[in-house]
Amino acid sequence: MNTARNTIRSLGNEPPILADGRRAPDKREISLRWLSGTFLTGITSSVLMGVALFAALDGRQQLAIPAEASASVPSDHDNDSVQRGKRLLGGKIVAMPTDRKIMEVSTVVHEGNRELVRRRPFAHVKMNLAADHVAPEAYPKFDPLAIFASSEAPPQPGNRTGLIYGSNVESEVSLQTLAFPTSGSTYAYAAPMTLEEVEENVRSNGSVLTAGDAQLSALYYVDPQRFSTSEDVDLTSGLSARVVEENMSVTAPEPITPHTREYADDIIPVRRPMSIAEAMTQVGYPEGKAKELSGYLQARLGSDKVSPGDVIRIGVIQEGQMVMVVRASLYQRGQHRVTIGLDDHSRFVDAEEPAMLDAVASAFSDQPPQIMAGRDLPSVYDGIYRAALSYGMSTDMTALLVKLLASNIDLQAQLRSTDKIEAFFSVADKKGQASKDSELLYVNAHFGDTDTRFYRFQNADDDNSVDYFDQDGRSIRQFLLRSPVPNARMTSGFGMRSHPILGRALMHTGTDWAAPRGTPIIATGNGVVEKAGWDSGGYGNQTLIRHANGYVSSYNHQSAIARGVREGAKVTQGQVIGYVGSTGQSTGAHLHYELIVNGTKVDAMKVRLPGGKSLEGKALARFEDERKRIDTLLNTQTPSEVASK
Repeated sequence: MNTARNTIRSLGNEPPILADGRRAPDKREISLRWLSGTFLTGITSSVLMGVALFAALDGRQQLAIPAEASASVPSDHDNDSVQRGKRLLGGKIVAMPTDRKIMEVSTVVHEGNRELVRRRPFAHVKMNLAADHVAPEAYPKFDPLAIFASSEAPPQPGNRTGLIYGSNVESEVSLQTLAFPTSGSTYAYAAPMTLEEVEENVRSNGSVLTAGDAQLSALYYVDPQRFSTSEDVDLTSGLSARVVEENMSVTAPEPITPHTREYADDIIPVRRPMSIAEAMTQVGYPEGKAKELSGYLQARLGSDKVSPGDVIRIGVIQEGQMVMVVRASLYQRGQHRVTIGLDDHSRFVDAEEPAMLDAVASAFSDQPPQIMAGRDLPSVYDGIYRAALSYGMSTDMTALLVKLLASNIDLQAQLRSTDKIEAFFSVADKKGQASKDSELLYVNAHFGDTDTRFYRFQNADDDNSVDYFDQDGRSIRQFLLRSPVPNARMTSGFGMRSHPILGRALMHTGTDWAAPRGTPIIATGNGVVEKAGWDSGGYGNQTLIRHANGYVSSYNHQSAIARGVREGAKVTQGQVIGYVGSTGQSTGAHLHYELIVNGTKVDAMKVRLPGGKSLEGKALARFEDERKRIDTLLNTQTPSEVASK
């Protein structure tokens, strides 16, 4: 141990050597030159570090999350999916955007007296209408008459999609339901069997109870323990049946835990010229690993640079918090260039091109689009068409969507940034594009303060008619429309006014809709024509339609009545029944529309109208089963299922 004397000797005890007449500094003095230099150096270094940090963050106010730590960061998204830009790595990485998913669903389709269970692809999309969507094809301009009107009763759609089946099936299965005979029999009943005879038959014939391709099964009606080979075997546990393909083995699924070893693909789209290492570090990969992979790829490409439009595909294996890169591929202009993979000695070597992912081809188109400013937002009508077509809906399906929403929202109003539509529909294949046979099964729309949710249902008790109902089984179609001339303007409402011809105050018992002569008039609801002809009391050409529950609608001053509209004829909501005119006591081309309830004329614009038809009994029970299956598939909660705080 050094003594104090040795310490002084090691530091030296001689005075400092001075020159030019300088004196030794006094330790009690303060050098202003040194103090100011120290402060200036500190301030300058702080400013430079701040500028460098701000440039590195590209103006963002938060630090990047290290790749190894981001797995523990809580996320609002589903644990089983990750959207691009949210790196790295939690759960399985599904190479598709979170606002569009393609899933295989088993559906029941009726063919004759058979029920076939088939797996079909369905698209589940969540569309932000305020995003800058670009429609891939032209769509019709806004025409209210085309939205509401139809010249004839719409044909009943065929059973193309079927009902959602409650279980997943690996192959096509034919179901046939037969009523159990409760009375009477074709054959005479045999003498009852004793328990010993039943046991002998089960033991000898139980393993060969088959009939061709059909498998027969029956519930036991004696003690099942009589057939067990040991006392600790319970034949009553886990009774289930599963249909599998021929020569296919089924094993129990491995339980998924946070430490389950999983493989995933991470897709990195390149949007500006940069190096491979820079592209990887920007999305959260460690700098060391990014440079290592960049070196291997550079040796095969001759350059470590990537260009806009290139896609880097990284294959990783995750086990708990451990993440290991095992493969890397580069695609240029949609074409595969090179792939390297990890060998048994933990070295990257040349590897075969992996199976193509749709996410590679759609790496740029599937990125969340930019939200437009409020003043640049289109109308609700244009927003629905642009979003729906860009998400794979067909023009006909989008037209149906618009028609179903038209009774609750203003299609000509400007979109809001919060307007959204969630939809579930059948598609042709895994690309997510609807075809002419596709069906719209579910819609949840949010416009301003209005929420509209409905489900498709085929009612077997009503000639297999297809309609759309809310979560309580009520049709979303209005019982009566407010306006019988969609593109007209109301010039006179219900109430007292000065009569334009008689010149004195009289009760105006209807609403007047001004439109050019010959403009089509549509029926405001389903019903039966009670009168179609000339009215001598001043109404001119008049049509009266009787609806359900004592409602009658009256259409007056028509220039002509549509062909086929006669007394006793059935008409449907939206069907053209006549044309605007000025017959009878009229001063100009318009439609005088009246609504009569139980013989009393009421204000059609203010009266509270009943909703559409409601499902009852067995039809309602079947609809609720279908709704629950759809909600389960989409992981959706109906308002009645959401707990209140």
